[in-house]
Amino acid sequence: MAPITSSEVGIDEIPAVIGIASAFGLIFTMSLFAWICCQRKSAKSNKTPPYKFVHVLKGVDIYPENINSKKKFGADEKTEKTSKHIVPKNSLHLDLEKRDLNGNFPKPQTKVRSSPDLDSVSQNQFLEGQTDCLSPESLHSTNSLSPLERKEQFGTLIFSLEYNFEKKAFVVNIKEACGLPAMDDQSMTSDPYIKMTILPDKKHKVKTRVLRKTLDPAFDETFTFYGIPYSQVEDLALHFMVLSFDRFSRDDIIGEIVVPLQGIDLTNGRVLMIKEINKRNVKKSVGRGELLVSLCYQSTTNTLTVVVLKARHLPKIDSSGLSEPYVKINLYHAKKRISKKKTHVKKSSPNPVFNELFVFDIPCEDLRDVSVEFLVLDSDRMSRNEVIGQLVLGAQAEGTAGEHWNEICEHPRRQIAKWHMLCDG
Repeated sequence: MAPITSSEVGIDEIPAVIGIASAFGLIFTMSLFAWICCQRKSAKSNKTPPYKFVHVLKGVDIYPENINSKKKFGADEKTEKTSKHIVPKNSLHLDLEKRDLNGNFPKPQTKVRSSPDLDSVSQNQFLEGQTDCLSPESLHSTNSLSPLERKEQFGTLIFSLEYNFEKKAFVVNIKEACGLPAMDDQSMTSDPYIKMTILPDKKHKVKTRVLRKTLDPAFDETFTFYGIPYSQVEDLALHFMVLSFDRFSRDDIIGEIVVPLQGIDLTNGRVLMIKEINKRNVKKSVGRGELLVSLCYQSTTNTLTVVVLKARHLPKIDSSGLSEPYVKINLYHAKKRISKKKTHVKKSSPNPVFNELFVFDIPCEDLRDVSVEFLVLDSDRMSRNEVIGQLVLGAQAEGTAGEHWNEICEHPRRQIAKWHMLCDG
């Protein structure tokens, strides 16, 4: 037997060395990957989420001002209502060292002109500085109201109006809302935010951020609208819609306010206003158009067949006069949306013909908790799609919508079609 040479031994050791080097390389790579993941996770947890401003822009620059991460996003619910002062904050930073022994801010000397709508509130109560102080007497106290009157209260909105003559810009500052009703029955609170539209053109739309779990939200958000001459301001009106965010269904509408700007003088500076929030007017508006739909309930399969046939006399939403409508259908059960569908977009047609059929599965045999919502929208690639009109069919609907739903329930397996007037969406 021939002896084993040193060269043969070296050749046999090469695979072992390569395996050991590969193992060490793999261990190093996994360790480096784990370290990078840990660093990214820690950096992500320490990063504050950016503020997202949602708006619709049509020929005008709109931007929010006075946004600061140090903002207090909710009111303290444990504060005694009898001693609570409503303070709309013009500045987001509160200097606690300037308070007196009672915890109140010293009153500055400069004054802000009050609105004509606030005759019951003294001008001395509106002070311009780092804070605009409002006395509790200027608001309706809910403690002195009866339970029936308290149910009818939808809260109060505090905002200010101003016109910048140098920049030719109209400025609206939404300060805060007070005494909002609770839309969540379990937590007895709301997640409010506000949508604002400048009427009558509805081209300028903005909305505030959502403040979580509060009935006294302090927004303090400023919106500047360029390109509005001062001579046209008195012909405009502000429409505030107060809503409560709902993650699992459509947002709840708390109320609305319409403020005509005629007679409000903005030449002498900022005007501070307090308005009571009213229940939303759900009456049908003239000129929203009509929609022809056909429905059929199959009791054997618990399905609802919806056919969107056509629409007519739809208004011109776009300034160019060319509407591109489509219909979005939402199916609700116990006030929760369980299904949604939509038709194709019809190009440049005020009287579109859809002829599209949709089938929805009904979770129960009782249709009293089921409703169908039709939203006619104008498709716009440059901005958010605007609602042209709305139709809701259900047991709680009034007029022809309620009659149509009752016929569907009483005559299953029969396709029933009707024209309906659209209302504001």
